[in-house]
Amino acid sequence: MEIKTIKQVINSGDTSLGIEFGSTRIKAILIGPNHTPLAAGSYDWENQFHDGVWTYSLDAISHGLQGCYRKLKEDVLSQYSIELKTFGSIGISGMMHGYMVFDKNDKLLTPFRTWRNTNTFNACERLVQLFGYPIPHRWSIAHLYQAILDAEEHVPDISFITTLAGYVHWQLTGEKVLGICDASGMFPIDIGTKHFDQRMMDQFDLLVSDKALAWQLSDILPTILLAGDKAGSLTNGGAKLLDPSGSLEPGIPFCPPEGDAGTGMVATNSIARRSGNVSAGTSMFLMAVLEEELKKVHSEIDLLTTPVGDLVAMVHANNGCGDIDAWLKIFSELLDSLEINISKSELYDTLYYLALAADSDCGGLLSYNYISGESITGMKKGSPLFVRTSEAKFSLANFMRMQLYSALTTLRIGFDILCDDENVELDRLYGHGGFFKTEKVGQTIMAAALHTPVSVLETASEGGPWGMALLAAYMRERNSEESLESYLNRIVFSDLKDNTINPDSEDVKGFERYLQLYKSGLPLEYMASELSV
Repeated sequence: MEIKTIKQVINSGDTSLGIEFGSTRIKAILIGPNHTPLAAGSYDWENQFHDGVWTYSLDAISHGLQGCYRKLKEDVLSQYSIELKTFGSIGISGMMHGYMVFDKNDKLLTPFRTWRNTNTFNACERLVQLFGYPIPHRWSIAHLYQAILDAEEHVPDISFITTLAGYVHWQLTGEKVLGICDASGMFPIDIGTKHFDQRMMDQFDLLVSDKALAWQLSDILPTILLAGDKAGSLTNGGAKLLDPSGSLEPGIPFCPPEGDAGTGMVATNSIARRSGNVSAGTSMFLMAVLEEELKKVHSEIDLLTTPVGDLVAMVHANNGCGDIDAWLKIFSELLDSLEINISKSELYDTLYYLALAADSDCGGLLSYNYISGESITGMKKGSPLFVRTSEAKFSLANFMRMQLYSALTTLRIGFDILCDDENVELDRLYGHGGFFKTEKVGQTIMAAALHTPVSVLETASEGGPWGMALLAAYMRERNSEESLESYLNRIVFSDLKDNTINPDSEDVKGFERYLQLYKSGLPLEYMASELSV
């Protein structure tokens, strides 16, 4: 597309914008009629651990939103010498689950509790027994019921509960709605009706009836929408919130806000049955679109939906690349102290490539990347741990492969349940996220860890924000008869190339040895997590 044409596209609003709130970065992707990125903006942020809770403040959310959008505007101005004023459609996505509750005056009642909080063991145990359905520790209903069990003062005043994406969408449009994939991380979905499960809502209301609450669950949950539905438009206040400079015009239509699981499915074209994808970043999650319901309730497996409401099994590891980032920060500090200047991407690439030259089992080195608790292994709290014996082969290459293995091992434990206990089969498995930025390394390691071929699309580095932009484009462009699956296959992915790496037999054997060592060493991690420093 010629520069002049792109200017016309942007000025006329023949574009779609996706903004995703990730755990460490907020990113915006602008796409045009051919659905490839035209411009991008990002804003780095970090959660805070206050009073035993992982959280982001409302100020951090608004500042991050504005900072991300400002960078997008700067990118457009730099590339095309024009000022952003409008879009054809916008979509907001974010890290799923968590707990944001508001009173009748729209006041936040307690600090936002993110997906990273795992203090809901008692609530989950009781809800699983009540529903006969897996309720993960990070789900909104688990946090709500735990607050009720703990007799928290704010509970009677709750008027609305939502997720991060739902909150931002509400601030921009005034609409208290949620896409079905994000909603499925709040409370179980009835796949037939595409709404929150009425039987389970009735069971919950009966469970807490002795609390004499002024609300029932259906009163406080957001309205569910499907991909393709219209979800409001940018208000005057929303335009000023997103762009304080006043350049952005109100009235832009929004698609339903979604969770990062749903945008990952879209970005990898993994919404059809028997398709799967792995989102590999601060957390790790693998999603398999199911042909039928699972035979058993597994506490290690979440049941979510695609953005159109089909059932998905998710293996979610709270801890992914966070500990890798922490170690690489240490290496960066060393280089800084030696006055050696290399870019962050060059440092990551150098160390990641070293992992390919390591012993396939990491030479006996062992690491637990648990910055926070991990429900799959029953870890209530996190404490990153590196262990080696005097006989271990302690080299930088082995250390780096160990870090990459550690990021995937908990995911593998959950994946084994899907494969061995439920006989779930996938036609393809796509990867996306920061783990795959260094060419071939993340794919090679994941193929070994999951004993499965792993494919990466040429757009893999764009990730969730691009998937959210595609959902916004689908709402704007689709005709009423075309499904999301058909739209993606026909319009977006027909010409995109992918790269597939098959598992190497020696790497698979090496990871199996590491996995057994990892499982046998879990008591060490349990003890470490109980330390108080």
